[in-house]
Amino acid sequence: MTPGNVALARIQQADGRLKVRPVLILSIMPPFHDFLVCGLSSKVRPDSTDFEEAIAEEDSDFRRSGLKVASQIRLGMLATIPESAVLGRLGAVADDRLKRLRLRLARHLREAP
Repeated sequence: MTPGNVALARIQQADGRLKVRPVLILSIMPPFHDFLVCGLSSKVRPDSTDFEEAIAEEDSDFRRSGLKVASQIRLGMLATIPESAVLGRLGAVADDRLKRLRLRLARHLREAP
């Protein structure tokens, strides 16, 4: 698995339960090579902030993402997970999308109060 991969993984939900859901691997974290991931949701919100990003069927990287339906890339739904939580690779997003999302997250962290 590498950054930019879309995978199925067990991640903890707000209620503490583990749920299998699609995730986007944003980075590999030191020192144990865990994955920094963000969740994906099939609930695409037209009123979403410019922090999140939709991936739609007409996007050039949608088919290779392995997603079945348009999805919301939820940068606010972050988790660090071990490789053992990843159940399999679905596909990948375009390099420019990954770069844009990482820059957006870094800018948010830099400018946070």
